[in-house]
Amino acid sequence: MDDDSAPQGNAAYLRLMTELREGRLNPGDRLLETELADRLGVSRTPVREAIRQLEADGIVTHVPRQGATVRRLDYAEVMELYEMRAVLEGTAARLAARAASDIEIEELIDMNQQMKVLGHAPEAFILNRQFHAALLDAAKNRFLARSIHTLQKALMILGPTTLTEPDRAEKAVEEHFGILDAIKARDGSLAEAAMRAHIEAAQRVRVRDLRASGQKSTGYDGDLL
Repeated sequence: MDDDSAPQGNAAYLRLMTELREGRLNPGDRLLETELADRLGVSRTPVREAIRQLEADGIVTHVPRQGATVRRLDYAEVMELYEMRAVLEGTAARLAARAASDIEIEELIDMNQQMKVLGHAPEAFILNRQFHAALLDAAKNRFLARSIHTLQKALMILGPTTLTEPDRAEKAVEEHFGILDAIKARDGSLAEAAMRAHIEAAQRVRVRDLRASGQKSTGYDGDLL
């Protein structure tokens, strides 16, 4: 790749990651270089580099007679992802209770109050990601941050946030306040337990969706929504 196409490749990669997060790219979708190049307004070289990055992230795989395709996660993988998310983000909450400054805590509280006002609006979903990112920053552990960022890429295969489910956004705000109360009290154990409960609540929504779409405990053959 030449110097000019490198930034374009990264930009194409970020565009595709956004489409995954928003549910415009889904498990089983084929990534055709020509179609993507036309849609993204770039040549095939940066598209090829973006696809390579997605393969390195474990998001894209090569399927016989289809080529580059967005991976499908089976039931066990979904459960394992949420188990690891509970462990890692629970640890982040525990560390934040120790390391977060008063200003960082106030900012987290303000973000969650904004989420409460926004309710079910799409802006609330963006703010939710920012909330979790800010809490991770407050934990002040670079190795933990790298692990969570890697996990988040895999979670993007699942598609849109569970906050799109009825009543989930309101409950998530309440759970956030519980986490923040523990962080403000500098109670690391309680903060970790509250965050784990928050992630497990999201996991239960995913499981309900899987079952509603015919998911069996032995595997999953349909799109994860």
